[in-house]
Amino acid sequence: MANLFSMRNEYMKSGLRRADLEDNPIKQFELWFNQAIDAKLIEPNGMTLATVGVNMLPSIRVVLLKSYDEDGFVFFSNYNSKKALQIEQNPLCALHFAWLGLERQVKIEGSIEKISKTASLKYFFSRPKGSQIGAWVSHQSEIISSRSLLEAKFEEIKAKFSKGEIPFPEFWGGYIVKPKNIEFWQGGKDRLHDRFEYVLMEDGSWDIKRLAP
Repeated sequence: MANLFSMRNEYMKSGLRRADLEDNPIKQFELWFNQAIDAKLIEPNGMTLATVGVNMLPSIRVVLLKSYDEDGFVFFSNYNSKKALQIEQNPLCALHFAWLGLERQVKIEGSIEKISKTASLKYFFSRPKGSQIGAWVSHQSEIISSRSLLEAKFEEIKAKFSKGEIPFPEFWGGYIVKPKNIEFWQGGKDRLHDRFEYVLMEDGSWDIKRLAP
């Protein structure tokens, strides 16, 4: 068994100072997100989504960020999935980006809601046909007996929609996470990490505070 006590990396890439930060966290996110893309990190738009249903047991999974702006962060999912049920029960969630190759993390907390059907339609028809079929095939989070059953269903749907456009599945679409708090974390030497939290104020401005590591 590996000695986990001895597994340790020193974070030396860069620090983070208040003067380095944009006043708007979305602009700061865009700066770091573009740097993660430029660094060729694996799935830089991969983000952990945490939700909690009425049983109060947190659930996490990785989803893909598909757009973001001043309103929030958008991803897509099956509306009958476990996460969808938890979102319906409790419309509060958290997102986490782990850009460890740059010794960075971003944490986002806020409310979550469905986006418009028009926006979901636009994204669905921009997807490759295989992904469109996949949305129809998977009854997300339900128990299935085998992968072969899933593959057979894929071929069945593929044949069914072989002519013309694949129709939009009404049980599928996007969610937007509207941030209330956004934290930027930069690894530091001797575990003296730099952490800054943006908190949304009632007037729509953002208050910025440094947090202890």
